[in-house]
Amino acid sequence: MIDFNRKTILITGGAGFIGSNLAFYFQEKFPEAKVIVFDKFRDESRFSNGNRTSFGHFKNLIGFQGEIISGDITNKEDLARLNDFKFDYIFHQAAISDTTVQDQKIMIDTNLNAFRDLLQMAKRHKAAMIYASSGAVYGKLPAPHKVGVEAPANIYGFSKLAMDYLAYEEMKKTDLPIVGLRYFNVYGPREYFKEKTASMVLQFGLQLLRGEKPRLFEGSDKIKRDFIFVEDVIQANIKACFAKKSGVYNVGTGKARSFKDIVDILCKELGIQREYEYIPNPYVKQYQFFTEADIAPTCEYLGYEPNYSLEEGIKADIPYIKKIYDEEIV
Repeated sequence: MIDFNRKTILITGGAGFIGSNLAFYFQEKFPEAKVIVFDKFRDESRFSNGNRTSFGHFKNLIGFQGEIISGDITNKEDLARLNDFKFDYIFHQAAISDTTVQDQKIMIDTNLNAFRDLLQMAKRHKAAMIYASSGAVYGKLPAPHKVGVEAPANIYGFSKLAMDYLAYEEMKKTDLPIVGLRYFNVYGPREYFKEKTASMVLQFGLQLLRGEKPRLFEGSDKIKRDFIFVEDVIQANIKACFAKKSGVYNVGTGKARSFKDIVDILCKELGIQREYEYIPNPYVKQYQFFTEADIAPTCEYLGYEPNYSLEEGIKADIPYIKKIYDEEIV
């Protein structure tokens, strides 16, 4: 295991869901590490779909004692603020992660072009680059999903696959570690400020606590996804720093579960019994009905092993869901 103490670590998107969890991991496990959070933070701007252009939120960083820099990864002047540091590790989590955004130019500018700039920064600093890719690169392909067989169904998935291709090219030119992590359906603490794009674990949990019927798409017992608890995503990021070889790896549990399973587990953990409401699925044409990560290479080359089943992950997430309901829900 790498000792990150006395190392300088950059986390882009560090006020977001996964980035803030990474920030606290280093603060708690390696108190002598210098951690710099770089995040755009939310403002009042929104995409044409009505969703925010940034989900970074100060509340995700309450208690974080490292350095915080507000900046946009697409703005070279903002990135220049990072020239004062010499990074050992870069964890690139910043992105437009909203899969319903249709603006292709801003998606490519933010996810791909900014990544190109950050890769050059990593080379200048001789820093390891660990970045967030996505299971969205697989589109509607049948599971299990294997790296090397991709067919993105939206501009988000396309942008992430383009990032992976760019990373592969850079891997040929450098011995520095470059690892892309294709996250599947991540859930857990600090995701509330993703709003409508937060996981269904949180959304169903809040529906139940509000006294509502959980709303499931028709056929939800057959709609299955690879749901992964955020602690396992953090594990994958850390182990990527000493991967046996650079590359792109899936990060999931390797076991698809249904949306109905989520509600069943939440009802059990919250001690709530409620009739389910089934509604038509309006996203049929662009919907992934079955995702399941092939994690064999991830286990082999990263030493990764998921620690949380869906039951264990939701149980661990319950205090956060209750906290959000008590503090944020009017």
